[in-house]
Amino acid sequence: MVLELAPPLEYCAYMIRQATLFDLETILPLFDAYRQFYKQAPDLDGARVYLKARLENGETTIFIDQSNSAFALLYDTFSSVPMQRLTILNDLYTKPEARGQGLGTALIQASREHALKMQSVFLRLRTAQDNLSAQSVYEKIGFVKDDVYLTYNLKP
Repeated sequence: MVLELAPPLEYCAYMIRQATLFDLETILPLFDAYRQFYKQAPDLDGARVYLKARLENGETTIFIDQSNSAFALLYDTFSSVPMQRLTILNDLYTKPEARGQGLGTALIQASREHALKMQSVFLRLRTAQDNLSAQSVYEKIGFVKDDVYLTYNLKP
């Protein structure tokens, strides 16, 4: 079964741009706050090493807003079943004081347009089961909850 992306959403009032290595120090506090939201210890030095490597190697696409209040981090990969490209919206974070104003939606729009440009079969994301506010935003935008596949993890 091939899933198609829905038509792009209307543009929001936010200026969203693709980040570069020059934006690393701006992204770091947002990335670290995102990780802390998911119960990870603060680690700006580790975040710097991780993001710098991803950006230098062209392994990620990061979108950031003009006020540096939010970011979205994407990974492009492939899916064997449809034999097509897949874009993963791996990280999406908005500072608490900037939430509820459409900024996350604007970042998702930029991510969706990136997926379309990359000719991805779909844009995928996952979130914590208790992150109900994010889930309602995703579903309002048109994301469909996967009730076919389960995710399993195994530490090597």
